[in-house]
Amino acid sequence: MTGLWVVLAALVLALGFGGYRRLTDGRARTLRRAARLDAERLGAELGTQATFVQFSAAVCAPCRSTHRVLTEVVTDRPEVAHIDIDAETRLDLVDAFGITRTPTVLVLDGSGAVRHRIVGAARKPEVLDALGQVVGPMAA
Repeated sequence: MTGLWVVLAALVLALGFGGYRRLTDGRARTLRRAARLDAERLGAELGTQATFVQFSAAVCAPCRSTHRVLTEVVTDRPEVAHIDIDAETRLDLVDAFGITRTPTVLVLDGSGAVRHRIVGAARKPEVLDALGQVVGPMAA
């Protein structure tokens, strides 16, 4: 009988954690402390109004879907750049920005200040909302 309670407790914990991850993954969080990145440190040019810096790994399936979403968003916005960073080779940046999961996307403003952080597979509405808070809504 004790084994049944252990299994039920593990199931409840797993469902709770899964629900939490489902609610929080891909959501943009506004950052209070604005760290800065520049083109020299990233090894690529920043966008004039905003830049998406995506930390990825080669074996990360959500990284590929996030890359597609970000590419789709920047295609219509020439003033916005998308820089994909391999987290395995840029441990200096991973450590400096506390990257613990891939994909993680940092949304920078035109000056290179980190304004938003998206952890997990990015959702297009969340990406557009974060971008809109940095540069304003896209003109129709």
